[in-house]
Amino acid sequence: MGTGAKYIPAAMVGKTIFSHISGFWDGSDISPLYHTIIWKIRTPRALLAIMTGVCLASSGAVFQGCFKNPLVEPYILGTSSGAAFGAALGIMFPSFFMSVQMLAFAFAFLAVGLAYTMARTRGETPLVNLILSGIITGSIFTALVGIVKYLARDEALREIVFWLMGGFYYAGWTDVSLMLPVALVGFLILWSHGWKLNILSMGDKEARALGIDPEKNKFILISLSTLMTAAAVSSVGIIPWVGLMIPHAARLIFGPDHRVVLPASALLGALYLLICDTIARTLTQTEIPVGIITSLIGAPYLFFLVRTRGQRM
Repeated sequence: MGTGAKYIPAAMVGKTIFSHISGFWDGSDISPLYHTIIWKIRTPRALLAIMTGVCLASSGAVFQGCFKNPLVEPYILGTSSGAAFGAALGIMFPSFFMSVQMLAFAFAFLAVGLAYTMARTRGETPLVNLILSGIITGSIFTALVGIVKYLARDEALREIVFWLMGGFYYAGWTDVSLMLPVALVGFLILWSHGWKLNILSMGDKEARALGIDPEKNKFILISLSTLMTAAAVSSVGIIPWVGLMIPHAARLIFGPDHRVVLPASALLGALYLLICDTIARTLTQTEIPVGIITSLIGAPYLFFLVRTRGQRM
């Protein structure tokens, strides 16, 4: 947190954070400028990056386990496109909508709900149907975002495009307080279902033979993962590749057991976004959206994965 446009020594960073957490010291010898930068800007930003990484990476591990497909990510059901449309509406019509974040969250869930509704046939939700429905839903909301961008005035258009690139520029303690319970409780519940994910990854027939209802458990896991993804996207915009790349890395390092993959994905996702955010803040004089950094790293990673482990995928 000492790295950025204004370098702050590590000792001063530690003093500032300790003065707020401990309550035993008022930090009166800390520069007001350092205090503002560390506690009001960089600390909530770092925490939001950590929680976003946890949400996206652990959700990606769940989606890949439920769909038995290593190329699936949390955005496959239209979550990001729905959130983008909600955010675009909120930005374009601020007088009608009080909160861009809440509107993005609501439309993210609406998109997934539509995908589930379209995919459900004869009381069941085949995974192939769900993926196709997610692609359809995502395309619809992407088109709607395009319409909003076409109609938006210059100032609103710039803000919409900036939001779509994803980043932690507006991170504050309010965002942290809203995100923390979703990230923490959601991850703990997903982790507690890690053994079920192992069974679901074997196939529906095997799951039923072992007393696991695949339809019910997949719905619960996907719904919770969608909640976490929607919370992340509505707070920071669209940050690609985390939910696809990080679970892969966790499996390559720790093996296929989801009881290990889930916490490993959460940890790696948190570290990855912290690093990407640091790069975004320090690479140039002006801040680069984090979504651009994750894309620049994620695309070569997928190429490497296909070339070196294509047969195993």
